[in-house]
Amino acid sequence: MDAATTHISPAPEAAAPVIHAAPPVPSYIPPFGLRTVIGCLGVLMAVHIVGFNEHVTQIGLADIRGAMHIGHDEGTWFITIYEAFNIASMAFTPWFYATFSIYRFAIFMTAIAALLGIPAPFMPDVTSLCVLRAFQGLASGCLPPILMTVMLKYLPPQIRVFGIGGYAMSATFGPNLGLPLEAFWFEHVGWHWLYWEVIPMSAVAVAMMAYGLPRDPVHLERFKKFNWLGVLTGLPSICALVTVLYQGDRLDWFRSPLIINLTFWGMAAFIVFVINEACHPSPFFKVQYWKSRNIQSALLSLVGILAICSLLSEIPATYLEEIRGYRPIQTAPISLVVALPQLIMLPLIAAICNSRKVDCRYILAGGMLCLAAASWLGTWLTPDWVRDNFYIIQILQVFGQPMTVIATLMLAALTLGPADGPYISGMVNMLKGLANAVAFAIFSVMTRRREQYHSAMLLDHHGNNGLALQGMGNPIGQQLSNTSPDAGHVTHNTLEVFHTFIHEQALVLGLADIYYILIWVCLFFAALNLILPRRIYPPSAPAATAPAH
Repeated sequence: MDAATTHISPAPEAAAPVIHAAPPVPSYIPPFGLRTVIGCLGVLMAVHIVGFNEHVTQIGLADIRGAMHIGHDEGTWFITIYEAFNIASMAFTPWFYATFSIYRFAIFMTAIAALLGIPAPFMPDVTSLCVLRAFQGLASGCLPPILMTVMLKYLPPQIRVFGIGGYAMSATFGPNLGLPLEAFWFEHVGWHWLYWEVIPMSAVAVAMMAYGLPRDPVHLERFKKFNWLGVLTGLPSICALVTVLYQGDRLDWFRSPLIINLTFWGMAAFIVFVINEACHPSPFFKVQYWKSRNIQSALLSLVGILAICSLLSEIPATYLEEIRGYRPIQTAPISLVVALPQLIMLPLIAAICNSRKVDCRYILAGGMLCLAAASWLGTWLTPDWVRDNFYIIQILQVFGQPMTVIATLMLAALTLGPADGPYISGMVNMLKGLANAVAFAIFSVMTRRREQYHSAMLLDHHGNNGLALQGMGNPIGQQLSNTSPDAGHVTHNTLEVFHTFIHEQALVLGLADIYYILIWVCLFFAALNLILPRRIYPPSAPAATAPAH
């Protein structure tokens, strides 16, 4: 008995770390191996596919409008409706994949997003096209939260940070590859493939997920506690607020009754949604997480960093299109400069952050300094710049984007335990999508207002100093004097050229102002993440002999 006692007594001590350090591994999750890797890569591919569909159609909107005879205002709703349902669905996805299983839900949503692309080019009118895009956005938004959960759930602790790096690809690699893909499909294949590009790649992704993802069970009994009030208030409120961000500047914000109503009723419904989530026994995400300093800084930084990255990508594309008249195929190299090195930088930064000797807060601050330096170089923007002048700015983003995104996701995802994954993944992904809407609204407002300001100042200076410059002649009129014998026609063309110059100068100055503001925003987030969050260590496999805490 003594021998048996001494042999059996250590068993509870050996089992205790497994119970307290991490939840027991469910029986339906197979040992980590090649098959699991293939399944995870299938989810990663599916997320990139729907991301390409989002960015390619957004960048190629002018080409789609021309091919489908869609007006400018109708085209803005084409993007807005997709983004609204795409972002709203991210908040509710974790509950549904926990109910229907990750395996079935991921495959179903990937297939739906791909199949809805088939009839898109043949829609008879804008209304039917927007309805189709709403359902496609709803299905596409379900995939990023699944990717985050898969990377944190199925990967061993030793390489879990690399899973976060894979998820970060959807925020750094995917958006920067949208412009080159749009240029390739439209210029070399056909405009229909702006919609159809998702189909062949989705078939491969579905096959990989069907082979590699674990067959976890269905829990339909969860519908007995379904949070109906959360869906009925959360889905329309998020859609309303996203619509305000995308349509506000075009409709002149609160001078539009539509924007006023969407803002008022959307905020009212969202407040009810947040209160309900705080009190409901089966919430879609836990509002209580915001009490954590790490969660606060990580989620706020995530919105800010992704908005900064989006703006830094949008400014060169806008400049080259508006000032230089570049087509997407001519602008594509500056996006590829950022996109392709991410395949090396993301694993490299993940490997650095995976060391317990490295504090990810300093990695994040260093990345923000890289983005601040890129913004500082952008303040030297002039109308004489061409594509090559942006390469140094883009190279700094090659380092800055993965450093900031991976470190921020570590602060958000590794603060909580595995059981909290579904709650935090919905919140993180909803804010990740919301960052793009915020960046779109900020860019629209800043570009329009700063351009108007600089245009007014330039015309004011011209009016004040016009008489003093008369003795120097009119170089524009002199160059156009031989183009027509009609003096009135020459005068009209001279004014047209003059106002074109004013527009170019005003737009360049407005874009430079945005760069200047981004410098201080980057420095703010660098300081914030050195002060607010506590240090997070990368996960490691629990030792069998480790004491329980």
